[in-house]
Amino acid sequence: MSTHSLKIRDYPQNERPRERFIQNGPQSLSNHELLALLLGTGSREESVLQLANRMLSQFEGLRMLKDATLEELTQMKGIGQAKAIHVLAAVEIGRRIANHTLDERYVIRSPEDGAKYLMNDMRFLTQEHFVCLYLNTKNQVIHKQTIFIGSLNASIVHPREVVRP
Repeated sequence: MSTHSLKIRDYPQNERPRERFIQNGPQSLSNHELLALLLGTGSREESVLQLANRMLSQFEGLRMLKDATLEELTQMKGIGQAKAIHVLAAVEIGRRIANHTLDERYVIRSPEDGAKYLMNDMRFLTQEHFVCLYLNTKNQVIHKQTIFIGSLNASIVHPREVVRP
């Protein structure tokens, strides 16, 4: 079977986004896996994971996707109006949550503050996660992003992956 027509049901059970979400929580999923869950289905030509990857590539990641219009999304092959609306609704919910918590920013003044901020999220992870905290000029966390999930004991990250967001 070619990887071009690989469907979710062809993936091993423990590699499917929905099952991993249930087993390990949403934080265990990559951006394209979370997007795949929102999209729900792929097409005859590509799996939902391939479609999500293509969408993130076209919009250069989540940063540009957050500003995508309904028209831009529906111009993509495999993205109809319903899928585009699901994605845009999720983006809007995220935007509203971010605006709501704007006043509750965590301040980081030391490495210990950074560790405290991340400890609950990272305590039980079984793989290396390269996580970046983006701060404003007042050292308040404005964004947290997992840049790379590595192996059991290593994460190899290029500096551009850190700087891009």
